[in-house]
Amino acid sequence: MKELNKWQAITFQMGAVLLLAGAIGTIFEWHLSPYVFSAGAIFYSVVQMLQTYDGRNITIRRLRRIMLFSDLLLLLTAVMLFATYGKVPFIDQITYAQYIHNNWVVTLLLAAVLQLYTTVRIDNELIK
Repeated sequence: MKELNKWQAITFQMGAVLLLAGAIGTIFEWHLSPYVFSAGAIFYSVVQMLQTYDGRNITIRRLRRIMLFSDLLLLLTAVMLFATYGKVPFIDQITYAQYIHNNWVVTLLLAAVLQLYTTVRIDNELIK
């Protein structure tokens, strides 16, 4: 894996902090939490998408694809947070509130588990 430069590392860490702050803010019904979470998801995902692997190890390539899918889940979670607060114009709020009001938690949990799994596995594969 290509090393992150100073600015990428700062952006990556800032994105992780914003993700956490946005998720916690949503629990406390903070009205700016979708914006904070979305900014964090964008920063975090973009840095991970820019980090490349040029080797031939098939396992690491597969894990990178899973990690990119996890990034897409983070971005989907951000959209679902906006919908929870009624900020997405193409979703009917009455229907949304009845059926999928807190499903952003499921996508966030799945993204977090995939991120954890791929990070640990990629580190182990790079050490080999």
